[in-house]
Amino acid sequence: MKKIIINNIIGISILISCILLLIVCVHVRKLSYTGSHTLMKIQKTGRLRLITDNSANTYYIYHDTPRGFEYDMAKKFAEFLHVRLVVKVPGWSEMFPFLTENKGDFIAAGLTITDKRKQIVDFSRPYMDIQQRLIHHKLIFDIKNLQDLNGKTIHVRRGTSYETRLEELVKSGIKINIVLHDNIATEELIRMVNDREIKYTVADSNIALLNRRYYPDIRIGFPLEEDESLGWAVRKNNPAFLKKINEFLEMAEKTGIQGKIYEKYYGSVEIFDYFDLKKFHERIDTRLPKYKDLIIKESKKYGFDWRMIASVIYQESHYDPDAISRTGVRGLMQVTLDTAREMEIKNRRNPVQSIKAGIKYLDVLYNRFDDIKDKHQRLLFALASYNIGYGHVRDAQQLAVKRGMNKNSWASLKKVLPLLSRRKFYKQTENGYARGWEPVRYIQRILIYYDILKQKIRS
Repeated sequence: MKKIIINNIIGISILISCILLLIVCVHVRKLSYTGSHTLMKIQKTGRLRLITDNSANTYYIYHDTPRGFEYDMAKKFAEFLHVRLVVKVPGWSEMFPFLTENKGDFIAAGLTITDKRKQIVDFSRPYMDIQQRLIHHKLIFDIKNLQDLNGKTIHVRRGTSYETRLEELVKSGIKINIVLHDNIATEELIRMVNDREIKYTVADSNIALLNRRYYPDIRIGFPLEEDESLGWAVRKNNPAFLKKINEFLEMAEKTGIQGKIYEKYYGSVEIFDYFDLKKFHERIDTRLPKYKDLIIKESKKYGFDWRMIASVIYQESHYDPDAISRTGVRGLMQVTLDTAREMEIKNRRNPVQSIKAGIKYLDVLYNRFDDIKDKHQRLLFALASYNIGYGHVRDAQQLAVKRGMNKNSWASLKKVLPLLSRRKFYKQTENGYARGWEPVRYIQRILIYYDILKQKIRS
């Protein structure tokens, strides 16, 4: 009997050991699958699942085309892996659950790397440094330092690093009333400050600078925190996939891929002319409607985005049909006499004739740059020619070649165009001296207006 009991105890022990071993194996296999095998799954399915949020700096749709800094970076990462990018936008508060439940592969949404978040996800190497800044209306003058926040009400989105920082300030003794919003984008809270619906919010510096274009009545106040870093988030125990992300981010930085994308979305954000932008926002409502239908019709004829053309017209004349430049060009699109004859119009001050002639002439210039395959780059070259002349732009391209630069890249051309005002360089060219800095500023402003119109008028 004693032998039977001992055998039973041994058998039960062996069974328990087997069960425990099975549980451990299943757990290890699960960790392995969600870790090392995540990358294998992406490569096997040919899909990279991006989790992100809707905003001007992360991801949005414009003219049926996905855009945004985070989206473009993720798209390049998908190309790096030779797979297709799939975008998932569950809402800000659901991004981390989506990731941990394996409904997506990584989060790229302008996430600040924080200790609190590191407890639930792993982060990539940093790819951008930012600062949390207080945002308030331009008519608020009494906020100069952290102590001035005593008794103030600050609105932020729940689950953000802003909430964490404000809680730290409260613990330090500063009496702040924190109002938390669910799934309201930071840029929407910035709009509410601009429209004086709320007094204060917080935004990362890159978001604040970008949105200042759209909401010129905001002021970017003092920093609430030291410099912080943004990173992409992956599930825990995901070393192989995380390593691949870091390889890509390092490559993107070294090759200039990230720099080009940054320039596309954040280039010239430091340029801020309050009175000019304020007037532009006003004239979108008061002057643009008179010409909008005609601009849309003529732009469509030549395949141009009408908002880009509307931006060009504003830069040329501020939507004033009687505008006259210092050189004597006239009308909405500041058509020269020679161009008027070439485009067969008689009255440059006539809005219809001016718009038709200006867009037609821009199309002529666009077609002359048929050696540039990228459509956006090609349009920028055509716009530079519209401002300074076709010959001078070709001269600048030759200077770019001599300096070992890409002659078909606007990033290169805007560096060499100003050289046309210096004898050492313009004497090497066919068309001689030109005020080469003017088309650079000209296009900078057009792109700012265009960005505003894209966000303000989506249809």
